[in-house]
Formats: sequence, structure tokens, C-alpha cells
Amino acid sequence: MLIYKSDSPEKFLEYKSARVVVVPVPYEKTTSYGKGTKNGPEAICEASSQVELYDEELEFESCNVGIATVDAVHSLDKLETETLKIVNDGKIPIILGGEHTVSAAPIRACKKKYKNLSVVHFDAHADLRDEFEGTKLNHACVMRRVFEAGVPFVQIGIRNHSLEEAEFMKKEGLRKPFYSADISSSVKWMDEAISCLTDEVYLTFDVDAFDPSIIPATGTPEPGGLNWHQVTEFFKKLAAAKKIVGADFVELAPIKNLPASDFTIAKLIYKLIGYIGKSKRY
Repeated sequence: MLIYKSDSPEKFLEYKSARVVVVPVPYEKTTSYGKGTKNGPEAICEASSQVELYDEELEFESCNVGIATVDAVHSLDKLETETLKIVNDGKIPIILGGEHTVSAAPIRACKKKYKNLSVVHFDAHADLRDEFEGTKLNHACVMRRVFEAGVPFVQIGIRNHSLEEAEFMKKEGLRKPFYSADISSSVKWMDEAISCLTDEVYLTFDVDAFDPSIIPATGTPEPGGLNWHQVTEFFKKLAAAKKIVGADFVELAPIKNLPASDFTIAKLIYKLIGYIGKSKRY
């Protein structure tokens, strides 16, 4: 079974009864190295059928939060419209990419609903270029578009960016990213990062934030990345301290006959939903 499908067992609800709504977005137009992110959403859903429903840490089944899936969305304009409908219906959208370009659309939609929105951005790359390979609508530019939308953000796990991006950060007075190397041996950074966020938070997670030993299935892997327990501990703290109003998981490029990356991201999404479900803020 696919855990996100509304035609699965009774625990997986129709849209009107769901608290979390999953939106597959197999969008891929600007990947610049390894390709295949358009296959990410389907791979995550397929892998999710192997994730145990019971979470031993939380001592409940994350699906009890109420999960439904809408049909795949293939354009960014439609994604923004669909996300706005979801948040206006009082639900939490979780977007499955696709390349990272898709993230700006749901963030803009959430900004219309939540005026004091901020973003926490997990990634190996800063994604702050003004344009890349002749277009501003590029996976390497998504956080620049978020900046232009007037949404503050915190970046975590960064370990590669251009001189242009470094100069832009200084010029605009942006907070220094929580570079992967600086946070590898401590958890103190987590509370600091969370304190920089507003009360209503959108989470954008490029899977290359993980070390390639954990997630090799991505187009631009970078050594020195985050590990599973760093990420899940942060998710738990974030859900307890802030209201997560939306999220996306992007840049998974599945590798044939090597499903570990797909499964890891499916389980990570389940963990996030579980932390949301256990939080007193919801």
C-alpha cells in the first residue's frame, strides 16, 4: 500500500478529514548535474509502503494525524494555487519534489496565509544565486526568490556556495548559515537556529543536506553532510517550539535497485508528521 493514498486503509483519510496533505510535484527542468528528480515523488510514495506505521520513539502511529494525497501537480503556478487552498482549509501541505525550484511556490502561498512566516532551509548549497544557466527560475536560485518574497530564513547544513552568494549574504546582512562543519560536534546550534525563526515556519528540505553516505540518490551530492539523528532531533525540537505550517522534500533522484535513499526520505517525512502530531501546538 502507499501510505499517502486516500484509498488506502481507513487510517488514511480523504482530503476533508486529513490534517496533512501530500502534494507530489514531479517537476524537473533545470537540474545541472545528476538528473532524475522528477521520479522522486513516486519513489517516496512507493518506499513509504515499507515504513512501519508505529513509531517506537513517539509510541503512536504517525498516520493517526490524518494523511491524504492530492493528484500530482506539474506546474509552479498551479502548485501555488493548490498550496494556498490547502492552507486556507486549515491543513498542512507537504510537497514532494522534484527539483528545488518548486519550493518558492508553496512558500509564497503560505506567506499569503501566514503573514509572519519564516523558512528553515536544509541544504548542502545556499541556492542564493540571482540566476543560473540563463534563468532566474532555477534550483540554484530558489532561496534568492524566497528572499525577494520578503520571507526571512535560516539555512542549515550548507557546505558549498559561490563567491556571488557569499557577497550577497554580506551585502544584505543575512545571518551566517549554520554550516555543516560548524554544527557537526554539538547540538547547541539547534536552539539558536530555532530562536531565529518566527512562530510560523515552513520547512524546505533538500535531501543533499544529508551526507552522501546516507542519501547518495541526489543530483549534486556534497561530502560532510548531516546525519539522521541530527536532522530528526532538530525536527522534534522545531515541532515542539514552533508551528510548522508547511514543508517540502526535494532533489531526490532515485537510483535503480538502490531504494535506501527513497525509504530514508519516506521515513523522515513520517517522523516529521509524527512530531507534528505529538506537539501541543497543533
